[in-house]
Amino acid sequence: MNLSKFGTKFTAEAGILSLMDDLGRSLAGDDHMIMMGGGNPGHIPAFQELVKTRLTEIIANDDIFRDLIGVYDPPQGNIRFIESCAALLRKEYGWDVGPENICLTNGSQSGFFILFNMFAGEFEDGSVRQIRLPLAPEYIGYNDLGLREDFFVASKPRIDYLEDRMFKYRVDFDHLEIGKETGAICVSRPTNPTGNVITDEEVARLLELSREHDVPLILDNAYGVPFPGIIYSQATPMWDQNIVKCLSLSKIGLPAARTGIIVAREEIIQAVSAMNAIMFLAPGSMGAMLADRLVCSGEIIELGKTMIRPFYEEKAKKAITCVQRELEGTPYRVHLPEGSMFLWLWFENLPISSLGLYERLKKHGVLVVSGHYFFPGLRLKWKHTRECIRLTYSQNDSDVARGIKVIGEEIKRIYQDG
Repeated sequence: MNLSKFGTKFTAEAGILSLMDDLGRSLAGDDHMIMMGGGNPGHIPAFQELVKTRLTEIIANDDIFRDLIGVYDPPQGNIRFIESCAALLRKEYGWDVGPENICLTNGSQSGFFILFNMFAGEFEDGSVRQIRLPLAPEYIGYNDLGLREDFFVASKPRIDYLEDRMFKYRVDFDHLEIGKETGAICVSRPTNPTGNVITDEEVARLLELSREHDVPLILDNAYGVPFPGIIYSQATPMWDQNIVKCLSLSKIGLPAARTGIIVAREEIIQAVSAMNAIMFLAPGSMGAMLADRLVCSGEIIELGKTMIRPFYEEKAKKAITCVQRELEGTPYRVHLPEGSMFLWLWFENLPISSLGLYERLKKHGVLVVSGHYFFPGLRLKWKHTRECIRLTYSQNDSDVARGIKVIGEEIKRIYQDG
């Protein structure tokens, strides 16, 4: 089949394609694979009961049910839900936002595809701009979203070595250059894959740089504040006219509803809405209609504090205990888990590549993600990029424990064999 450049690029091998294929096959199959690689949220029974109750109410109301399945929303998304979001953010945080500052997308991934290609790529004057990632490693799903090559430029982090074989990445502002080639700055908070939460001070400095260079600061809060709030450290929700805040309903427990939320100044929202119309006609209604009451009442924020965050924080503690037990005696380090649902393991001077480790673990029935996928735009050769893996602790605790045990056994064999 003879494909265009677009077709070739988006059908080629990609980390996110491999990850989602592994995830789908594992969760749908009967091979008893231990799935520790994907970002599928855990199943929280109390939250699922809330959703079941809401679905029952929708089905019982003919008018609401008709709107759910038989009516297009506007390209900006479900207006009632957007108004509820704006009211919540004004009331809870004092943000100066209205419905004109919010747009929905069919999941965060499609939202980032639109945003990235709005702010980077080739411009009418012939100039080319890139997305600046100030803290590598970064989300695997960004890697292949650009419509041209050399779409991202990333910065190597500063590493703080901590007690109990932990470490933490920090933005290295001494070597962070925001040149005229930068179209936007983007950082996830918490950072997927590491669980790192950049500090309020780091966000403030990035915002200052974005203003200085007249480019937007995109904050990916798919796991963070205001919701779902899977953050175990201090993090102040921030927004102003130079910030593009990206939220999601996936990690509160609605990944199949594919609902991304963008909060930005009005001209950006208008542009995203226009692209929604061209590419998708309109965002889907399911997530907005399921979550509207939670947003309208403010319960969505309380659920994060009382249900969602405690669920994952307890799982993180259990997973760390397993790691410390099963990897004892090996030269491992684990990134300080401050949020999200992942552990980022670093095996110093690993005798094989992280991709080779992924393949070996897969043969033993454990799926992780090779760390080399998480460094889009990093130009420097850095062996660290081939010494790390990401694993999730969001699934069944016994499966996570068994998976970490297998990882420990395989790592010990690898270092012994040299």
